[in-house]
Amino acid sequence: RDRMVLSDERVFAPPEVAIDPEAFNAFEAAGWECKASSYNFVGGITSRFVQPLLDAALVGGGMRVLDVGTGSGYAAAGAAQRGASVVGVDVAPAMVQRARRLHPDLNFREADAQALPFEDRCFDAVVGNFAVLHWGCPEQAVGEFVRVLKAGGRLALTAWDLPQRARWLSVFLDAVAEAGVTAPAEVPAGPAFFRFSVNDEFTALLRDRGFTDVEVNRIVFDHPVSTAGELWDGVLAGTVRISALLLRQPEPIRQHIRAVFDRLVTAYQRDDHLELPVSVKLAAGTKP
Repeated sequence: RDRMVLSDERVFAPPEVAIDPEAFNAFEAAGWECKASSYNFVGGITSRFVQPLLDAALVGGGMRVLDVGTGSGYAAAGAAQRGASVVGVDVAPAMVQRARRLHPDLNFREADAQALPFEDRCFDAVVGNFAVLHWGCPEQAVGEFVRVLKAGGRLALTAWDLPQRARWLSVFLDAVAEAGVTAPAEVPAGPAFFRFSVNDEFTALLRDRGFTDVEVNRIVFDHPVSTAGELWDGVLAGTVRISALLLRQPEPIRQHIRAVFDRLVTAYQRDDHLELPVSVKLAAGTKP
């Protein structure tokens, strides 16, 4: 496996550290409960992948669709615009409330993707836009998707690409690593942040749970940002693991990390703004 994909191990837990899925899930749920009202910047990036995600799941009119880790409800709304009957679920009540405010005509409810409160074989498609990064046991979640999908149903998931390609996020980890900082003890170990950047890993996640016709594709673009401060503030306001990594450091250390960050992002200066590379892996498969 490409070791570059695991560069986040320099600042998050190394591979030999045992993961407590329940502790990690609780950390993620609490984090998103706090970030629901400040997700706009990150949401402006993740929402750009909604249509390719729905295309990969073959979402169309008359289908029953489940959007897991719905967050602000962007994918659910996109599915509804295609004429699908959609349910959006999220583990954080504040995120569910946000989705309901933004899309009052749609059905949103609190639920854990790793223990879905739905009957077997009741959905035509399941989609998750960057949700796979936030589960302590993604294999368990995908097992649930197999259960609730009808035969012939489609699953589509997105995850960030290799850190050298998804620079809008990995530049933060580079700054932390260069500053010689590791994750605070109160941040529980979780699955490798860039695990599903590797095609074989993403393919195996679906194929090992019975999906067929599994494909992993890459989507790339450059995202414009006015200033380094806009990027810094936006990511801290709209992420859980990365923001905890930074905000739970002592103030002098955080200032040092910020100084390194400001230097690193100058590589992406274009005239009067920054353009940060964004790259994503999209995996999709069919339930036999």
